[in-house]
Amino acid sequence: MKILVLNTGSSSVKYRVFECNGDTAEDLAQGLIERVGSKKADIKCACCLEHENGCAAQMIGTPGELDIPDHKAAINAICRILLDERCGIIQDLSEIAAIGHRVVHGGEDFSESTLITDDVISAIERCCKLAPLHNPPALQGIRACAEVFKNVPQIAVFDTAFHATLPPKAFRFPLPDSLYSEHGVRKYGFHGTSHRFVSAEAIKLLNKPVSDTRVITCHLGNGSSISAVKGGKCIETSMGLTPLGGVMMGTRPGDLDPYLPLFMIKELGMSVDDVDKTLNKQSGFLGVCGFNDVRDIEKRASEGDAKCQLALDMFAYRISAFVGSYAMIMGGCDAIVFTAGIGENNALMRKRILSNAGYLGCHLDEERNMRNETIITTDQSTCKAFVIRTNEELLIARDAAKVVQELAKSHTVPA
Repeated sequence: MKILVLNTGSSSVKYRVFECNGDTAEDLAQGLIERVGSKKADIKCACCLEHENGCAAQMIGTPGELDIPDHKAAINAICRILLDERCGIIQDLSEIAAIGHRVVHGGEDFSESTLITDDVISAIERCCKLAPLHNPPALQGIRACAEVFKNVPQIAVFDTAFHATLPPKAFRFPLPDSLYSEHGVRKYGFHGTSHRFVSAEAIKLLNKPVSDTRVITCHLGNGSSISAVKGGKCIETSMGLTPLGGVMMGTRPGDLDPYLPLFMIKELGMSVDDVDKTLNKQSGFLGVCGFNDVRDIEKRASEGDAKCQLALDMFAYRISAFVGSYAMIMGGCDAIVFTAGIGENNALMRKRILSNAGYLGCHLDEERNMRNETIITTDQSTCKAFVIRTNEELLIARDAAKVVQELAKSHTVPA
């Protein structure tokens, strides 16, 4: 069956199409529409780049000058690309068996991927207060698809679902009980689809019973988070109520003294909006050294920029601290996984993070590390370090296909 996977942002729609057959999935097409809501939108269609007649997206208009007023128009544009004979993906929209949506926040309502119904939409809406930058665009994408694809089943795959197995001692904050019971203030965790995908791949590489495995996954990019996965289930993760918590990131600080926002308001005269902007957009790497792309920071550090070197050291230090604490709560560690932009591509950062990991039995093989091999530790290491390329869209497609198959068995798939 053909599955359309969508990741809808406030001004972008990323899409990918898979042909799913049992446990296998073939990648058929992918692309991105940027600047949705403007007359200067851009479409990038990776599936057609090698066609001598050009990309099917070009028939819609000149890149950077397209009128894509809303998400429905973006979904329609994607459909036109997939239907174009140069793509050869589908001949009719009915060939799309299901649409899988990445939804950042499912709160406590969802521990697995689910068919989108009116009740599910209402639950996603309730979580908008916890993910105001992410859930509203996802809802726009869901509603747009309902209009364009009519009765094609839509599946919500939640970033927070993988972390639903956290025990209360991990997800509760030591705050008045009413904040949790009445307002849902607790740790939720994010990047769940990525942590779930790479931890499952790591467990395969360990070649031991799932129940005996202890894996620490490091999703390191402009947004970063760490998770402890014991027996295939997440028992701890670094991000909290929002994606601000945990380790230092591109523009976000990670964990801070809880009083700091109050200090900024009371002592520095900053408004709540000022504090919000500072913590979300002006902190992390950017705040420390003035840059948020680690590639630029690495280059400047190699040229002697002390602030850039400090930023890199701070990042590695904080990640190492989380890895060490997670090994403690799991009673050891069988594998440390690096994924996402920094984790998959930055050998120097991986070396910094693992510089003191010998006590875990994790010994870096520098040549393997520099070549970005899957296993970057020595053969004698009792704790392995893996570099695993994340594939959240593939996981979403697999989940969507599974939900549709289960619904078909129960005869509840929309007609």
